[in-house]
Amino acid sequence: MPQPEIRPEIVALLRDANFKHFRETGAWSHRDGRPFTEEEEALISQATRADLEELKAQHSHYLEYVRPYEEAPEAIQRFLAPFMDQLEEKNLGNAHALMTEDERTEFNRLLGFMTEPARPFGTYSI
Repeated sequence: MPQPEIRPEIVALLRDANFKHFRETGAWSHRDGRPFTEEEEALISQATRADLEELKAQHSHYLEYVRPYEEAPEAIQRFLAPFMDQLEEKNLGNAHALMTEDERTEFNRLLGFMTEPARPFGTYSI
């Protein structure tokens, strides 16, 4: 049996749809609050199971992508704890001074998750 065709334009529209608003009102809108045009409503009404399964797969991928951003505050605390335990004067500069180059690289990676926002799950995020 041939695989149903996934239509990227429909999946992109689904990624940008505000499903909570639709469930509450029955009206389709974009995540930023703009209502769907008549053309967009007609297009989304043609979504197939394959389109919805693709959306689900992309959302699962997005959840994997965003996890380190959500876990970063706790991860950086766990990472810094052994350094802070060695210090009398506990501050980030002193902890940083104790780190090897590889440890600084890991610290900077974790810090990046805290300082750079994750991209939203939307039309251009994947």
